Amino acid sequence: MFLNILIVLLLLTVPGARPAHTRARNWGHGSWTKHLIGRLSVVVAGSVLAALGADISANAAVNVTEHHNHDSRDGLYVDPAFTSVAAAGLKRDLTFTGNIKGNVYAQPLYIEGGPGGRAMIIAVTESNNVYALDAANGSVIWQCNVGVPVPLSKLLCGNVDPLGITGTPVVDLPSRSLFFDAMTTPDGGTTKRHLIYALNVDTGTTNSGWPVDVGATAQSGSTVFTSLAQGERGALVIVSNIVYVPYGGNSGDCSTYHGWLVGVPLNNPANVMAWATTANGGGSWGVGGVASDGASPFLVTGNTFGASGWSGGEAVIRFQIGPVFSGVTDDYWAPTNWSSLDSSDLDIGGSGALLVDVPGATPSKLVVSLGKDGNAYLLDRTHLGGIRAPLAQAHVSSSSIIQAAATYRTTLGTYVVFCGNGSQLSAFRITATAPPTITSVWTVAQNGKGSPFVTSTDGTNNVIVWGIGSENDQRLHGFNGDTGAVIFSGGGTNELMAGTRRFNTGIAARGRIYLANDNKVYAFTVPVAPILLTHPKMQPGDVFQFGFTNTPGMSFTAFGSTNASVRLTNWIKLGSVMEFSPGQFQFTDAPGSTSWRRFYRVSSP
Repeated sequence: MFLNILIVLLLLTVPGARPAHTRARNWGHGSWTKHLIGRLSVVVAGSVLAALGADISANAAVNVTEHHNHDSRDGLYVDPAFTSVAAAGLKRDLTFTGNIKGNVYAQPLYIEGGPGGRAMIIAVTESNNVYALDAANGSVIWQCNVGVPVPLSKLLCGNVDPLGITGTPVVDLPSRSLFFDAMTTPDGGTTKRHLIYALNVDTGTTNSGWPVDVGATAQSGSTVFTSLAQGERGALVIVSNIVYVPYGGNSGDCSTYHGWLVGVPLNNPANVMAWATTANGGGSWGVGGVASDGASPFLVTGNTFGASGWSGGEAVIRFQIGPVFSGVTDDYWAPTNWSSLDSSDLDIGGSGALLVDVPGATPSKLVVSLGKDGNAYLLDRTHLGGIRAPLAQAHVSSSSIIQAAATYRTTLGTYVVFCGNGSQLSAFRITATAPPTITSVWTVAQNGKGSPFVTSTDGTNNVIVWGIGSENDQRLHGFNGDTGAVIFSGGGTNELMAGTRRFNTGIAARGRIYLANDNKVYAFTVPVAPILLTHPKMQPGDVFQFGFTNTPGMSFTAFGSTNASVRLTNWIKLGSVMEFSPGQFQFTDAPGSTSWRRFYRVSSP
């Protein structure tokens, strides 16, 4: 990304050669500077708007492998670049292309160590297109199509047209595999199939034994999976080497469908296990999908139809690995008015399970559920309790809550933030008491219906809640996590997006925010201080080394050329700049004796 670019040109002179002199225009300030260091001619220019680190430790990989960054679905991204001051200066990277084809409801992912060492943005669309984009410039690294999506006209009901890949995928880093569900048709819509895919995340090729045809393999008791009636909006999760995929119905609640949780072992996709609600309905359609504490999957379901007794709907359910539902009260919770919620179509599963730990509270390990009834429920996730009153309950929204929520902690306490009251962001605090309670703290306008996410420089400080003006002003908005005060108000003309969807959420990685919307992935970046060179030096064997100080976790790439005047696209990419200690960067190169000089350029990312 090159906006107000900082160019670092280091002219390496081989012993015995005549030192060359050059100069570089300071694009940031319009001045000229030159420093001579022995046989080295070093030219430094400008200021940079760049991508920064999302991890404090030096050389630590940064990966966003799933919805809202963690199994708990907290939506928290720790990134030293996102101070309040830096976030206020957020700008869209206009050089980031990010072109994709299809409507988007799923969150993008960020995976490092891709082809050529490049970081990748993974995006999926309702046209069943899958993309790996270069996280630096938005160009396509690889792309594939996994089948024809189903037109809405070939479905009994729904509001997504066409219906392809809707839920947010998940990446298993050890196997470098990308998992997602795609609705496909081989014959123009007559046959409908939900297929669970596994792709090599570095190449886009389909892994052996995949995809899994859910309709041909998933069964719960006597209930069989019918692709025509089922929708897959919720995010996937991996627990104990099993990928879990949630299913509900389609908008309109047509035909006979169930709430499903399907589990497929990563190394044995033929061994499919599944659970379904015993009554009709009870879909798990919340965008947050399946959550986990690292040991068990958690699922939230919606309303059932015609159930005379509780049959799996309107509930938070903890599963054993499989999925296997024990049926004991410790492993599920439903409100005492579940039947009334059923008849009123007020799903408590509108947002998905959010796992929250509150130090000092008794109990401290909690589940938060938010739904179409506008209520927030606090539950003891160790002992969910069956059909009973929750630990705490509060009416927090005048309208249905159907976006994914997020949670974070500051020095003032533990918060949950969500989209409520139509197009506002609201935050409440969970008290560290016995039992914990819900205290509303702030409500602000986000001018749309996006799902919030959160950044912090270290996990508790500089906490910023990010909202998206989905289907309204189509801008990012940033707010102070404690007060709701505006930090970033949406930017100018360049920061306007298009094609935002009401379930969309963003991610943060290395000083950038990425959002995937219809037909385009957008990248935003914070401004950073100029790079200041330290200790450029020649080493034995014509090895040249230079370093600089910048924000910990920042991503830099070094380029080389024998001609400083050629376009950057013609420079040779030499590799990533190493961060050998937090905030301390160093690059080492041995250009060889065939070239008596080499220019170096450092860009970010």
